[in-house]
Amino acid sequence: MKKIHASISAVGSYLPEQTLSNSDLEKMVDTNDEWITIRTGIKERRILKKGLGVSFMAINAAKSIIEKKKVNPLDIDMVIVATITPDMHATATAAYVASEIGANNAFGYDLSAACSGFLFGMSTASAFIESGRYKKILLIGADKMSSIVDYSDRNTCIIFGDGAGAVLLEPNLEGLGVQDEYLRSDGIGRDFLRIESGGSQMPTSLETVKNKKHFIYQDGKNVFKHAVSNMADASEEIMKRNNLTNFDVNYLIAHQANKRIIDATANRMGIVDKKVLMNIERYGNTTAATIPLILSDYESKLKKNDKIIFAAFGAGFTWGAMYLKWGYNS
Repeated sequence: MKKIHASISAVGSYLPEQTLSNSDLEKMVDTNDEWITIRTGIKERRILKKGLGVSFMAINAAKSIIEKKKVNPLDIDMVIVATITPDMHATATAAYVASEIGANNAFGYDLSAACSGFLFGMSTASAFIESGRYKKILLIGADKMSSIVDYSDRNTCIIFGDGAGAVLLEPNLEGLGVQDEYLRSDGIGRDFLRIESGGSQMPTSLETVKNKKHFIYQDGKNVFKHAVSNMADASEEIMKRNNLTNFDVNYLIAHQANKRIIDATANRMGIVDKKVLMNIERYGNTTAATIPLILSDYESKLKKNDKIIFAAFGAGFTWGAMYLKWGYNS
């Protein structure tokens, strides 16, 4: 009996219309376009309108797949939404998304692993597909980072943007799809990248709101140091385990947090620039959405049997790499 692999069969995305450029940020905080570009590679990011939650983007990303691939929503078995900005606590955004797209036979839940969320979601969805019990899983990476960013903090407001990307995973018997994964976490990271209040340890109060404890905080130097070493280590490890050389790898698709981190990972792997897919300049760091947004932007470039390495690093700390063989020609 042939082994079942979980293969991506379709991709989709949604990006808000409003852009926030570096020149716009110059009017808000003490920064400038050159400073931001040199340190991050970001030129602009997208911002979702107030009053709309992350589900709005996730639903639209899912619908783009349904319409393009002509998927019957009733055939979808499962919906996973990787996000750190759910619409609300307690209720899963994924369950609402499934209902809104008509996936009434699916069950859904959210997955929280920050910038590694989509990669961890790929692992989860892949295991469900490989079990043989599920045939169509919709995995969505979506974050409304503007809802947790303090736009008077120049260390964080320049980095993050809003967006959603989605993939449909289905069984493949040709040996295409997810081949291997190397995923890790280290709880030390919660001190360096966090939202301090709003959880059970520090519930919301007038004092926490006054002291801006509900915005994302980042110790940039420590996060950068760990991201560079861990993302590069994971990528190198996945190549070694699968006997891949830099010539074998067709593309590196890394989490879009900082161009310097991506470049360092590519250098460690020996991957030339033309094999490194990026869109950080246009969208910034959309957290769980960065990897599927890359897939959506470059779908026409990807060919059946292409060997792709995914890599990510996020708060927690969470990080890892995945090896996938692309499943179709667009």
